[in-house]
Amino acid sequence: MFGIFGGSIIITVIALTAAFMWGGVTGLAVAAILGVMEVSLSFDNAVVNATVLQRMDAKWQRRFLTWGMVIAVFGMRIVFPLVIVSVISGLGILSVGQMALNNPVEYSRHLTSSHIAISAFGGMFLLLVFLSFLLDAEKEVHWLGFIEEKMSTSGRLASIEIILAMGLLLGIQSYLPTAVRLEALVAGLAGIILYVLISSLSDLFDDPSTGDAVAGGVKQAGLMSFLYLEVLDASFSFDGVIGAFAITKDVVIIALGLAIGAMFVRSLTIYLVRRGTLQEFIYLEHGAHYGIGALAAFMLVSMSVHVPEVITGLCGVAFIGLSVWSSIRHNRREAAAESAAESKPPSHIER
Repeated sequence: MFGIFGGSIIITVIALTAAFMWGGVTGLAVAAILGVMEVSLSFDNAVVNATVLQRMDAKWQRRFLTWGMVIAVFGMRIVFPLVIVSVISGLGILSVGQMALNNPVEYSRHLTSSHIAISAFGGMFLLLVFLSFLLDAEKEVHWLGFIEEKMSTSGRLASIEIILAMGLLLGIQSYLPTAVRLEALVAGLAGIILYVLISSLSDLFDDPSTGDAVAGGVKQAGLMSFLYLEVLDASFSFDGVIGAFAITKDVVIIALGLAIGAMFVRSLTIYLVRRGTLQEFIYLEHGAHYGIGALAAFMLVSMSVHVPEVITGLCGVAFIGLSVWSSIRHNRREAAAESAAESKPPSHIER
């Protein structure tokens, strides 16, 4: 167990020590709260990461857990917000970095002003992750029984998830202020296009009949899965980064707290893969995707109505908890049925 979570525990101790040295007891407490918040928001992310990661070869798994860690912790939760503010304000990245340290209130204002574009992009990407799972015509395990079976049957319609996502994006426009409709539309379309691009390339390279013909299918398939996981992580991190500013404006404390959460999400991903948890809890993947669907809905709703981060976090945890409970009940029923079958006397005696 320590081998899986040991790195996260060490980083947590270092980060909390740095938070205490930077902001005293208050800084320590806030960093811990942000770490817990990030894990609660991204637990379903870890489950989906595990489902993709277990299909990758050992080399790309290592790359995701090393390079991907650097990108997740430093890239998405520290550098990327600086890039967003740099684009919005027109300032250089170094100037924005100085603003974040010396004038965090102004930095927070710039970052928050991009909330609609970020929510539209991340919301559409996550919505397609959810819909692609829910409408998968080849999915054999159905958590909600008849309802999921019917939804899965609808997946036989080509690109139905894209149609639904674009229809929803167009419908949302009427609820937004006129001044931001174009911004939301462009950002949402960008999220849809990126999902389709990565998903299409991944399917191409996963196909043995075409993958080898495109300069080494296994390598490209691993790359596409890697990119998919990083974009998925980015979509989750957007919500966490912006939500963190509702707790504190200190970017150093925010970076330390979110780094703790990101490390534990990676450790949870490794744990789920190595311990075979997805096979043990048959509905866990379903719960994670429903949590992602709920987060996508909250991100889209938040473009016009504020949604507290605690609600999004608790909703994801609730879906995960329900899916684990359902999985345990399923396993018990299966075990009872097998036991009954073994104890049942034979219907006839062979002669």
